[in-house]
Amino acid sequence: MLGLIIFCSILKETSGQKIIHVFSSDAENAILPCYDAAADCTSTTWGYYSNRGSPGIELFNNGKIHDRKKHNRLSLGSDCSLNIYKTTTEDLGIYTCWLGVEETQTTDGNVYLHVLQVSPPSSQTQIRPGSSVTLSCQLYFYYEHSCETLLSSEGLQLVWVNEFGVNLQTDSRFQISSSLKHCNISLTTTLLNEDVNTEWRCQITEGSEVKTSVSYTVSYLASTPAPVNTTQVISAVTAAVAALFVLIVLGLIFKYRAGRKADHAVVISNFTPVTPAAADINGKMTCGQMTEDVAYAEVITSSNLFKEIRNVQSDDKVTYVAIRGGLTPS
Repeated sequence: MLGLIIFCSILKETSGQKIIHVFSSDAENAILPCYDAAADCTSTTWGYYSNRGSPGIELFNNGKIHDRKKHNRLSLGSDCSLNIYKTTTEDLGIYTCWLGVEETQTTDGNVYLHVLQVSPPSSQTQIRPGSSVTLSCQLYFYYEHSCETLLSSEGLQLVWVNEFGVNLQTDSRFQISSSLKHCNISLTTTLLNEDVNTEWRCQITEGSEVKTSVSYTVSYLASTPAPVNTTQVISAVTAAVAALFVLIVLGLIFKYRAGRKADHAVVISNFTPVTPAAADINGKMTCGQMTEDVAYAEVITSSNLFKEIRNVQSDDKVTYVAIRGGLTPS
């Protein structure tokens, strides 16, 4: 019987009743005021009626939670207001607060809750510079009349703005279209590189006051790495190994040649001036005499290439002669 009394009061609006419109964003917390709140809220009752054909629901009865399905999302404020945690489109409807015991319950008005929601682009995989995106902003409302009547009667506007609050309708980059019949406004634009992390907001305003807003932040997907070509990887590794092998071989050759030059050192021994004989008519020298213009030396070569020590033989000796000046024929 109490439920019938409550929801007959909700649906019946007299000229003396007040109506409050509360606008909330999807997943935002909403506060619905209670008329003539009691000091301790022990006599406060909250009722709810949606427009989905379901019967009315008693949320609180005499200050105590009554709707167990929503008890984690509902609470009473110190002023007996109804607090809804993380509203959804399922919460829109008419809310009414009563005071007093069952026999003397009275109410001075109803609270209409409307929920604003932004739908992201239909394909998030296309969010990259150069792609075209469309964002749809929808006001889910409960009202006996049209959305256009609701907005005009309350002096409200449904708009898209940038992060600085500038109306995007004035920017030629954006195409803004609206349907007041369905309480919808959409934004279409082609994304630029500098749009990353940019915030666009859909909001309900009354003059300069923002009733509620929902934001969308542009976030580009990371580039998908190209598949690895195994054949190319193997070819590259093979080429690198071959180049390294060539460098090693060249290094060994240079080292070998440098070592060979060092091992073929020339040892000059017995550099003792001897007395050469006078030159004959064929220019040959005869040992046994020495002049200031000719000196003889024995040159012995040694090699360590094969790590052998050999005794110097007679044919290992080479006699060199140095002639300091020309010989004058006698």
